[in-house]
Amino acid sequence: MKNIITIQHTQSVHHTNGMIGSWTDWELTALGKQQAFNIGEALRKEVTDQHYVMYTSDLLRARQTADIVASSLEIVPIYKKELREIDLGSATGKSVEWLRKNQIKQDILISPLDYKPVPDAESKRDLYGRLLPFLCEILSSQEENIIIVSHGGTLSMLFYMWHHHNINNLEHTEFRGLPGGVSVLSENGKGVRIIRKLNDLSYLCNSAK
Repeated sequence: MKNIITIQHTQSVHHTNGMIGSWTDWELTALGKQQAFNIGEALRKEVTDQHYVMYTSDLLRARQTADIVASSLEIVPIYKKELREIDLGSATGKSVEWLRKNQIKQDILISPLDYKPVPDAESKRDLYGRLLPFLCEILSSQEENIIIVSHGGTLSMLFYMWHHHNINNLEHTEFRGLPGGVSVLSENGKGVRIIRKLNDLSYLCNSAK
């Protein structure tokens, strides 16, 4: 059996200044830090007496979210490069507006899975390949209770992979996340995988938990 809680990092500076997130190291805003604290406190009340292992993207905004949440749960995050957001290559460090004006037009003859907005970016297929070994690792581990702190695009892909979907069906499926969204995945004794919560924002206000 597996119980997996995922947390999309909370509000980052790049959410407020029009810049691209990707592999940049934007910090959390003051609000983002408060949101992370609220999530941690809400989870502390919810998972009392359960031991969790936490994995997090090593990018700063995810690390900060993870560190704050982990302090409430009295655990130490494990940093994983595999959990980074999708890499936008040479667009990283530029504005969202710059990307809109300069991205490569999508060729209808090329699968959306292989589309790259700039030549040196990752495609969705690349992201799938990056995440697959990590997912196999946690599914085969002895740990039943796992927390994953990552990014919107990365968690969207993980949700898709959680249900054994073939990569080629991804063209017709997409999950959308929100900063601070908490999701709960589980696998029962029969191997049935369930998404119990998806991008729940109520954790941002710990008084509601």
